[in-house]
Amino acid sequence: MIFLSLSLSLRSYKMFNSTTQPPDLPCSRNTLITQQIIPVLYCMVFITGLLLNGVSGWVFFHVPSSKSFTVYLKNIVVADFLMSLTFPFKIISDSGLGPWQLNVFVCRVSAVVFYVNMYVSIVFFGLIGFDRYYKIVKPLSTSFIQSVNYSKLLSVVVWMLMLILAVPNIILTNQSVGEVKKIQCMKLKDELGRKWHKASNYIFVGIFWAVFLSLIIFYTAITRKIFKSHLKSRKNSISVKRKSSRNIFSIMFVFFVCFVPYHIARIPYTKSQTEGHYSCQSKELLLYVKEFTLLLSAANVCLDPIIYFFLCQPFREILCKKLPISLKTYDVDIAKARRGNTIHESTDTL
Repeated sequence: MIFLSLSLSLRSYKMFNSTTQPPDLPCSRNTLITQQIIPVLYCMVFITGLLLNGVSGWVFFHVPSSKSFTVYLKNIVVADFLMSLTFPFKIISDSGLGPWQLNVFVCRVSAVVFYVNMYVSIVFFGLIGFDRYYKIVKPLSTSFIQSVNYSKLLSVVVWMLMLILAVPNIILTNQSVGEVKKIQCMKLKDELGRKWHKASNYIFVGIFWAVFLSLIIFYTAITRKIFKSHLKSRKNSISVKRKSSRNIFSIMFVFFVCFVPYHIARIPYTKSQTEGHYSCQSKELLLYVKEFTLLLSAANVCLDPIIYFFLCQPFREILCKKLPISLKTYDVDIAKARRGNTIHESTDTL
């Protein structure tokens, strides 16, 4: 009876302690997931993304920036490439192979660069949606917002705004730590740093949902305009429907698969980092959800080059010229588009 009572008391103590553990004490983690599975998956994404974005950058180097649409795509290529360069730091840090200074560097710099480029890419996809909406739904309207100079200026503004939001997270991650192998990034922030981290996360998440909803509105209007126009003319309507649906689906697919899961999980995870009423089990679960959904967001660098191929006709043409690729289907589509009207031409760069 004595041993049974001690056993029950110890079990009750552990259950109570696990739900009321102070936020400053570290929680146990499944190292198989965080130190082995996730780094291996990031290695695969890094190698694939670096190769695809290297080819994309090489192709876009030969594409003239004659349209705002092309300017925005080139900015996405740059953002994806820079984001890919942060993966090795995360891989080495998460796997526990690097020194403690590398873990500090990831918390202070590398992770911030990752998020800056991810949201830059998201915003430019939103600008592409707006550009296509303005060109297809309102083709007779002329505006300075479709000029190349304006798009270049807007690109600079986007980069500056993202940096203004993110750089304080680097500056305010200023707390000193000893030679600790496992470092929690929030431990490197002071009180102001935690508040800015929380506020900037909310702003970034708000930016994503605003862009995502805008894309739904823009592409719904574009689809209706294209379908109505070609139903009236009955000229190549089936091929145009297929092409426009393919292009729109490719963008929305990337957003649904890569970005939506992470932005559903990010707010609860941020709250678990900055608030003290979460249990260790909740923190651990939210960490795993955040890491796997963040991996999906990182995989965006592998899918964007496919979008370039679908959306940008000059990209396809130059890629086929530079590489020994024969795409008869796209050659036929391009020829049809050149013989069509303005809306028909627009579908090839939707």
